[in-house]
Amino acid sequence: MPEDTLTATTPDTSATAAPPAAADACAVVELRQYTLHPHQREVLIDLFDREFVETQEAQGMRVLGQFRDLDRPDLFVWLRGFASMPARRQALEAFYGGPTWAAHRSAANATMIDSDNVLLLRPAWPGAAAALPQHPRPAPGAAAASGAAPGLLAATVFHLHEAATPALLDFCRHRMAPLLQRSGARQVAWYCTETSPNTFPRLPVREGEHMLLALALFGSESAAQAFATSGAWERGVAPGLAPWLARAPESLRLQPTARSALHA
Repeated sequence: MPEDTLTATTPDTSATAAPPAAADACAVVELRQYTLHPHQREVLIDLFDREFVETQEAQGMRVLGQFRDLDRPDLFVWLRGFASMPARRQALEAFYGGPTWAAHRSAANATMIDSDNVLLLRPAWPGAAAALPQHPRPAPGAAAASGAAPGLLAATVFHLHEAATPALLDFCRHRMAPLLQRSGARQVAWYCTETSPNTFPRLPVREGEHMLLALALFGSESAAQAFATSGAWERGVAPGLAPWLARAPESLRLQPTARSALHA
């Protein structure tokens, strides 16, 4: 979201913003990973959960969830969705040209070392993300910023040799997803790279890479850890998945913040 060189402009108030896309109608999703200065994650979470949730959704986008990475104390991760690429451009122009970003961008940017690790994604097939829950959020300030919503989101980024093929997606649906669900994941969602040009270049995204993202929501950290140490993945999935991979997958253990709509 934040960009040091992104300055406020006067927003177009001649039209009413569209309501935010429902979570299961987000045809475009960003996975955003921010590397922060030491000890600044709670500062950013407090600011984000207070100022940047409803104000973004008022411009037609959906803040799907925001998270602490349990293994990297200076990483803040969040997911943002849009109904389409044109809707994304319109919503980002309105928010980053509006008064909320103008008022708080300096404070947000001051917490960050890097905000450009962004994957632009789409559901891997129709209905591939329909199971992700979106719970009501506590009102801003009603929950302690240092608190957490229940559950753990295991996010795995698979780096591919080429764009996800029908054979790979079939493997996801019929081998990977059932294994995750048998192993305790409550919901599973799948995304792959959205190859459309980035129509809001003031916010960079990673381009020229082919990715597959698996999101598995577990009821607790212990449930996710039980799966990770069971060896089920190594026995049941890893050998069949290997031919599609360009390098080792990237795994994130994500704890929902107190106001994340995506939690167990």
